[in-house]
Amino acid sequence: MDLIVQKYGGSSLANAERIKAVARRIGRVRDRGDQVVVVVSAMGHTTDELIQQAYTVTERPDQRELALLLSTGEIVSCTLVTMALRSLGYKAISLSGGQAGIRTDTDYSRARIVAVDPQRILRELGEDKIVIVAGFQGITEDMDITTLGRGGSDTTAVALAASLGARICEIYTDVEGIYTADPRVVPEARKLEEIGYEEMMELAGHGAKMHPRSIELGALYNVPILVASSFVEAPGTLIH
Repeated sequence: MDLIVQKYGGSSLANAERIKAVARRIGRVRDRGDQVVVVVSAMGHTTDELIQQAYTVTERPDQRELALLLSTGEIVSCTLVTMALRSLGYKAISLSGGQAGIRTDTDYSRARIVAVDPQRILRELGEDKIVIVAGFQGITEDMDITTLGRGGSDTTAVALAASLGARICEIYTDVEGIYTADPRVVPEARKLEEIGYEEMMELAGHGAKMHPRSIELGALYNVPILVASSFVEAPGTLIH
C-alpha cells in the first residue's frame, strides 16, 4: 500500500458537481488500496472575493485578521470534499492547516513553513480514513492563523508529502501538465512529459502555475511531483 498526496486547485472545486467529481477521483485511489491525503484550495475565485470584502470595510486590512479571513476559503473546500466522500461511503475527515501540523513563522500573509508535525494525519490514516487538509495556511507558535501566499496550497501538499514519506505528490489543476509556454496564449506550446526540479524552478520564476517554494521543497526532500488535469484522464508532467 502506497501513500499518495493529492492537491486540487480552486478551478477543480469551483462548484458542487466538480467537488463530487473530485471525491469520485479520490475514491478510486482509495479503492485500489492506497492511503490518500488530499490538500485543497479555496473554491473558484473565493480568495479574491474575500479580499474584496475586506476592502469594503477598510482601506487597510490588518494582516492578522486578513489571514484569518482568507483561511476560511480552504476550510469550506475541505469540509465539502469530506462530506462528498462520506456520501460515497468512504471514511474521511477534514483538517485545518493547524490541525494537520503545519507550523509557520509569523509573516501572516506570506508565511513560510518552519515545521510539519504529521502525527494527527498519521493517526487518522491509521483509522483507515482519507484525510482532507485545508491548503494555503498554517499556524504560529502563538496559535495565530497564517497564509502562505498565492499558490501556497502547492507548498502545503509537497511539505506534507515530504513529512509523510509519500510515494508521490499529485497536483491537479485546469491544465494537463507543464508546457513550454502558456497553451491558452501560445497555441503551439508543447506539453512536457517530465522536467527536472531546477528547470521547473526557472519556469515557476517566470510565471508557470507552480509555487516556487513547492519546487524547492520537492528538490530538497526528493519528492516526485505530478502535475495533471482534474478534468480529463491524461498523462501529466512529472517533476523529479
